[in-house]
This record gives sequence, C-alpha cells and structure tokens, in this order.
Amino acid sequence: MRSADDVLLLIDLQYDFMPGGALAVAHGDEVVPVVNRLAQGFSHVVLTQDWHPAQHVSFAANHAGRQPFETMTLPYGEQVLWPTHCVQGSEGAALHSGLDVPHARAIIRKGHHADVDSYSAFLEADRKTPTGLTGYLREAGVKRVYCCGLATDYCVAWSALDARAAGFEAVLIEDASRAIDLNGSLAAAWEQLLAAGVTRVQSAEVLRGLS
Repeated sequence: MRSADDVLLLIDLQYDFMPGGALAVAHGDEVVPVVNRLAQGFSHVVLTQDWHPAQHVSFAANHAGRQPFETMTLPYGEQVLWPTHCVQGSEGAALHSGLDVPHARAIIRKGHHADVDSYSAFLEADRKTPTGLTGYLREAGVKRVYCCGLATDYCVAWSALDARAAGFEAVLIEDASRAIDLNGSLAAAWEQLLAAGVTRVQSAEVLRGLS
C-alpha cells in the first residue's frame, strides 16, 4: 500500500469522454481497468468530475456561428470551444460504472462556474479560482500526487502542472491516461510537464512499488 503521503487523483473518468461520448477520447475506456488496479494500492484516492451548467461559456453551441474546436478569446484568455459535454446531472457527466474505487475519499467537481472553463483539478482556467483541492490535500498531509485519467494533454496535464506549482511532487501515469491530441497538444503538454519536474511513469512501475 502506498504511503499516506501519496494520493491517486483520477481525472474525469466520465461517459462523455469515453468512446461514443460527446467529447470522446480515443480508447478512453481502456484506462478503467488500469485505474482500478492502481487504486487497490492507494489508501487515498480522489476523483474529479467535469460538471458544467448547460449555458457554459466553453460550449460552441453557446456562441452563435461558432463550431466545436474553434478557439476564441475570452476575458481570461484563449479558449477552445468544445462540444456540449458533462452537463450537470446528465448521463454523459456520470462517472464510468466500471470504476471500482469504493474507498475514494472525495470527488472534486470542476467547471461548474458558467463563465470560466476548468481543466485542472486545482485551479479554474482563469488561473485564480481554486477548486479547494490544494487545501484539502495539504490538510490531509499529502506530499505526492499521482495523476491519471482523461485527457492526458488537457485535464491530466493541467492538474499535474498545478500540483507541482502548489508544492506537491507530481507523477503522471501515462498508460492510465489517454489524450485528445488536438493540433500537437500531447507533445506540447509533455514538454511542459517534464520541464516542470513532473515524473512520467507507467502503471507497472507504480504497481511494482506496491509489492
């Protein structure tokens, strides 16, 4: 079992990000059994859940004449416009039923402010509004955050970077994550992650450390 200093952060394992979902990540469902194996070795597991109001600013449908995956400038910076996804209370926003993490201690819902997007589990995209996760982890005595889920180049990467910025050690479990890879976003994300000191590992390495 991992030390009490460690937390496994499972990011956005929701139906809208799975194959067939509104914002599907290719092979996203393949991470569920990997995540379940990993979770058995952590006493502290936290989930995140993308949780948007229907009128969310990041949805292309809420901007006349705009199409998904276009970008536009919003008050807090450049924003990719997404297909409508993870609307509060919808089936697409639900966590995958195959997840087997009954001992998870918390679910952090993000993206619930209508006027700002949120990729990171720690900070909204305005880079000012906290989700509360940093304080929660500090109070729990966490020192190292293992990140995985969907998608590697967006919510997982931003969460790992923000974990580092908040003073935690950060580890991204590559094969327990899948990417969107929009216009080279995956390579760009890894460049940023490694420059920030995020450790890149495979699930087998983490599991070996548990035996």
